Amino acid sequence: MTLSISALNALRTVAETGSYSAAARKLGLSQPAVSQQIHKLESDYGVALFNRANGQLLATPFCVRACDAAERVMLEHGSLERMFRHNGTLAKGELTVGLGNSMPGMTLIAAFNKAYPAVALRVTTGSFQKIMRAVMDHSVDVGILPDVPKDPRFRRKILLTNQVVAIAPLDHPFAGKQSIGCDQLLREKLIFRSEGSSTQKALDRYFRASGANPTPFLTLDTRDGVYEAVVNGMGIGFVWKTGTGRNDDVHRIGLTGGSTESDEVVFAPKDRKMQTIEALISLADSMTFA
Repeated sequence: MTLSISALNALRTVAETGSYSAAARKLGLSQPAVSQQIHKLESDYGVALFNRANGQLLATPFCVRACDAAERVMLEHGSLERMFRHNGTLAKGELTVGLGNSMPGMTLIAAFNKAYPAVALRVTTGSFQKIMRAVMDHSVDVGILPDVPKDPRFRRKILLTNQVVAIAPLDHPFAGKQSIGCDQLLREKLIFRSEGSSTQKALDRYFRASGANPTPFLTLDTRDGVYEAVVNGMGIGFVWKTGTGRNDDVHRIGLTGGSTESDEVVFAPKDRKMQTIEALISLADSMTFA
């Protein structure tokens, strides 16, 4: 037995109009089609829905309660249908974006919001692995991450080439330097990101290129955690150079003796055909990110 939306609609309409013929006209169906749906409900569930009096169909007390519940179901069904219809459109759609870094992704999101104000935006932040999983399982529509591998399952657009830099407290001796090398870093307490971070992947490559494998003094899950630890004098941390606009309370220092560069990429699965995704990637094509 299946309780269909069309049967609930027929039930409500017959109760409202008082006859199969009037309900059929209102629904644009034949009278037999409507009466068959009502009789099938009564037969399948063993209930009495209508009594006939003076040529009219009068709803039974059970039918009145059922119609009240059916109305709520129909309202939710209509809301859900509109959600599916508008999701991904530029009229009243929704776009979810996963960010590894605040910048340059937030610049692109702000430009998209200005161009398409009717689209509701939802932004998720997290590690490289978290955002990559979210894109793959469609928890988010678009990801913006550094170091995204070339993969035929994705369409992608490079926003800019980023690089990992060291950050030091403003009162640290490194605060007067524009760049430092691996040997200088190895004499400091180092603050790393946890496994799965794109920042840490780039930093690990940098140390391996110098033949080093340092043990961190502290390992943290989030970029904000690294900032707070550095500001409080716990050691030297590492971030993407353009990963955030926050820089008043730390000094950024370039790393010499190896490359920490990586492309910041906006990407989405090729099988996701949504106007909102197309518009975001097209907008990225037209923008310059510093």
